[in-house]
Amino acid sequence: MSNDNPPPGYGENPDPNYGGQPNYGGQPNYGGAPQPNYGAGPGGAKPDSNLVWGILVTLLCCLPLGIVSIIKATKVDSLWNQGDYAGAQQASEDAKKWAIYGIIGGVIVMVLYIIFFVVVGASSM
Repeated sequence: MSNDNPPPGYGENPDPNYGGQPNYGGQPNYGGAPQPNYGAGPGGAKPDSNLVWGILVTLLCCLPLGIVSIIKATKVDSLWNQGDYAGAQQASEDAKKWAIYGIIGGVIVMVLYIIFFVVVGASSM
């Protein structure tokens, strides 16, 4: 007795990887190992740490505020890797904020320094 209708599911492959490992990374996986997801997490793209700005502010403008910026910037990667996406974003914003404060502070000190020497120079003549 011949049956022309195969049983349901016969000949269909429910696995889109055709026998490979499950695709956890979101990239095409043609039977290889799972691909890690290096892209954006649930919080979006990884925020910039602003570490370079913190270092430049520390070296060129205002040491105390630059150090605070560096400390905040170094927390971004660790918070992101722990899955605290909101904390990483906040640390990035704090690092940027302290770097800006350091730049403003450095400019103010430089202007006051120049004014001081102009006043002292004018009074000595």
